[in-house]
Amino acid sequence: MEKAAFAGGCFWCMVKPFKEWDGIYDVVSGYMGGHVENPTYEDVKKGDTGHLEVVEITFNPTVFPYEKLLEVFWQQIDPTDAEGQFQDRGHSYSTAIFYYSDEQQKTAEQSKKQLDTSGMFSKPIVTPIRAAETFYRAEEYHQDYYVKEQEHYEEDRARSGRDEFIESHWT
Repeated sequence: MEKAAFAGGCFWCMVKPFKEWDGIYDVVSGYMGGHVENPTYEDVKKGDTGHLEVVEITFNPTVFPYEKLLEVFWQQIDPTDAEGQFQDRGHSYSTAIFYYSDEQQKTAEQSKKQLDTSGMFSKPIVTPIRAAETFYRAEEYHQDYYVKEQEHYEEDRARSGRDEFIESHWT
C-alpha cells in the first residue's frame, strides 16, 4: 500500500471521485501543509493556519497506479486557479499535489508538465507539487460527506460550478 494526498478545493468534492475505484482502500478528508498542530475545520477555514483541505488516499499501486490517481485529480480541479476552487475561495481551498516519495514527485512533475503543454488551458498550470507533511484527519462529520449528507452535498456541488468546468474541459 502507498499513500497519496491531493488538495483540490473543498475536500467534500474530492472524496467520491477516488473512492469508487478498485485498488483504492481509503480516502480520508483532512488538512496538510500548515504550521498549526491539530487544526480544526474552523481554524483552517479562517485561513490563518496555512493548511489546505486535502484528501489522503491509501491505494495499491499495482491495481491503481499513481499515474491514474493524478489523472483523476487533474480532472476534478481548475489547475489554473491559485486563489481557491470554484465557489470556495482562499488559501485553504487552493490546489496542491503532496508527494510521499521521490518517485511520486517525479511522476507528478511529469504529469503537470504534460498537462501544461497540452493546450487544454489558456492559462498556465499553477498547482504546486509539494512534499507531504503531517496529515491531520478532519472531524468525523466531514468523512464521506457525500454519503452522510447527500442532499446538502449535491446542492453545494451544483452551486459550485465544478461539474460544468469538468464537463467543459474533460469530456
